[in-house]
Amino acid sequence: MEIRSLTRAEEEIMLILWQMGKGFVKDVLAEMPEPKPAYNTVSTIIRILEKKGVVGYTAYGKTHEYYPLISRAEYKRYEMKQLMENYFDNSLPQLVSFFVKEESLDQKELDEIMKIMKKGKE
Repeated sequence: MEIRSLTRAEEEIMLILWQMGKGFVKDVLAEMPEPKPAYNTVSTIIRILEKKGVVGYTAYGKTHEYYPLISRAEYKRYEMKQLMENYFDNSLPQLVSFFVKEESLDQKELDEIMKIMKKGKE
């Protein structure tokens, strides 16, 4: 299955579904922050997520219980890969350099990054 990028609204709903595991539109809506969107808006976005292949459902008569078809980790990997390809020429040094320059990482954060990178190579 090919993963595609999600809109901000789609991501917000996926975050809720990942947290809940599964739920009906009303359950997703209940977890959304104020001001809550209309029920039909949430329903439409979930159907779009279904068409994108990231959400499945179990039908109970006319109602549907929705659940994620991809994990949050799978989506995170996809988005990081897209970020690396589109903005950093697949270069980890470019990514780290960006964060050092733009985010003003301090020495403690840099040491933590180095520790993580060394651990990953073991």
